[in-house]
Amino acid sequence: MNKNDIQLLYKYNAWANARILNAASNVTREQFLAPAAFPHGGLRGTLTHALFAEWLWRKRWEGDSPTQFIKPEEFPTFESLCVRWQEEERKLSAFIENLADEKLNSVIEYKTTSGKPMHEILWKMMAHVVNHGTQHRSEAAALLTDFGRSPGDIDLIVFLREM
Repeated sequence: MNKNDIQLLYKYNAWANARILNAASNVTREQFLAPAAFPHGGLRGTLTHALFAEWLWRKRWEGDSPTQFIKPEEFPTFESLCVRWQEEERKLSAFIENLADEKLNSVIEYKTTSGKPMHEILWKMMAHVVNHGTQHRSEAAALLTDFGRSPGDIDLIVFLREM
């Protein structure tokens, strides 16, 4: 894996996140806060979990191993979630821009949120984050579709065709 490959994956990730957030901007406050039977609850919980994962892994790649979680209650409104997500996206983009191929192939040591020591090659962790986001974007898309606010196709191939 090289920097160009990772940049492409993260451009896709940002594009797909934007499609979900754009569709979510049209839901009511009640829909945003409503519970659901997905692993992280409704739309707010699902989006918070996806944001948390991007933040957590970036922090690990930068040498920090946070033990705290970003919680849905931190976002009483959709707008508050978007502000935090935009901030994270800027930091993640800066991290990716400053990567070198050698760094992508290096082993990163970190601790889980419970303190267990782990290690993995950076590009593998980065690919995991994009894949992880796909799962939770799909859950959010299902909720949004039920609300009559489908984000449309969020597949990688659709992104590649639009480039």
